[in-house]
Amino acid sequence: MSAALVGLGRKSGRPVAGSFVLESFAYAHELRHRACLRAPIRKERAPVVVVGGGVAGLSAAWRMARRGFRDFVVLELERDAGGNARWGENEISAYPWAAHYLPLPGANAPLVRELCEELGLLRGGVWDERHLCHSPRERLFLHGRWQEGLEPEVAATARDRAEFHRFQERMREFRASGEFTVPMERGARPSPLDRLSMGAWMREQGFASPYLRWYADYCCRDDYGASAEATSAWAGIHYFASREAAEPGPLTWPEGNGWIVRRLLDRLAPYVRTNAMVYSIRRDGRRWRVTTEAAEYLAGHVIFAAPTFLAHYIVEGAPEAKGFEYSPWVVANLTLDRPPREHNSEPAWDNVIYGSPSLGYVVATHQNLVARPGRSVWTCYWALAREDPAVARRRLLAAAWDDWKEAILNDLARAHPDIRECVTRVDVLRLGHAMIWPSVGFLFSEERRRWAALSGTLLYANSDLSGLSLFEEAQYRGVRAADAVLGRLGRT
Repeated sequence: MSAALVGLGRKSGRPVAGSFVLESFAYAHELRHRACLRAPIRKERAPVVVVGGGVAGLSAAWRMARRGFRDFVVLELERDAGGNARWGENEISAYPWAAHYLPLPGANAPLVRELCEELGLLRGGVWDERHLCHSPRERLFLHGRWQEGLEPEVAATARDRAEFHRFQERMREFRASGEFTVPMERGARPSPLDRLSMGAWMREQGFASPYLRWYADYCCRDDYGASAEATSAWAGIHYFASREAAEPGPLTWPEGNGWIVRRLLDRLAPYVRTNAMVYSIRRDGRRWRVTTEAAEYLAGHVIFAAPTFLAHYIVEGAPEAKGFEYSPWVVANLTLDRPPREHNSEPAWDNVIYGSPSLGYVVATHQNLVARPGRSVWTCYWALAREDPAVARRRLLAAAWDDWKEAILNDLARAHPDIRECVTRVDVLRLGHAMIWPSVGFLFSEERRRWAALSGTLLYANSDLSGLSLFEEAQYRGVRAADAVLGRLGRT
């Protein structure tokens, strides 16, 4: 990847500082190559070991602690727990490094509602308005101007509007079917929609509006990191049909879902060990030996909440997780010492540029009560969704920081010509396996169901087992595994 590859040349302007950040993939590559790692210096016994401190692993720990069981340890590779809900902070604001909001959970998501009640977000059935996204929520830059909302309206014809209306009617029908739920297993059943792509389904249904097709493709890239042509039609429809058409949310914070992780860690910190890369899980009679460089744990039960594809490199006898594809992403946090000049538009929380290869940006300071803060942090998202994930990962790692900085600034310049006068720093996070890709045929495959089955004393719990990389799915998988372990321990 370079700026030239996306048709964008370098521009002159003020110097911009920055670097790649949180570069931990080199450690993960040691697992892939089965490099020799140091032997642990101590041994410990732990009835339950949770591998992975992302939302799934923390949710498993939350569930066990809520049930009064605290004889467990959570092992996290990174310096900070949270996975895709990690966050950063500078002198201006906290900001997300990936997941940046939580849709308001409906009646079919009681686990998320339970957590929201515990965290004080939901009291007596009423949401705390301080945590609901402030207005304006979303805007789209289209044909040289900003419009409110992300469904293209500028220059849309009567035919375009008719297609949007028909599309929305079809989504209402799918929503009413009860098949599209969050978590997905509450309603999902094998469907022919998983055997074709979202793009193919739209052509089959006669949806030809370029604006509608762009919007569907954007939504697939936004939630799955895959184009509409590579996303299962069932997953594409799930994006629209699994939630209420109108809601007062989402919930969001300057640090995104890091706000939730902070509060989970307040409760779980004594059990979470970071910088603890698990490089071997092997049987020892009826127990498991879970090995890191610092310690080896003898465990009766293991909850493997790390991405499932890693099991083949870590768990003794684990096969390769076939069909599990993951989309590579770039997330960049830009520090601005002043906002760009705007004409006839009020800055929103979520800002998207029509036709861009990126997914736009969210504004960390949007939730501030200050009317228009001068300095700010923007979090830009870019899913490498236009080519095979393995090819995109190689391109991702081959590009220099300056290449990504230039590509991001040039992309933003489409809507903000003076962006280079505003930005002082660009920090870039490369995520080779950011989220599971719900490719055609994967969601209802026997392979996915086999990995998701809760059998034995080593249980898999990552959100990739749902085929949908959503907070609710990660929480569900973690809680489900924790309940299975507690049941076997007689602690229901």
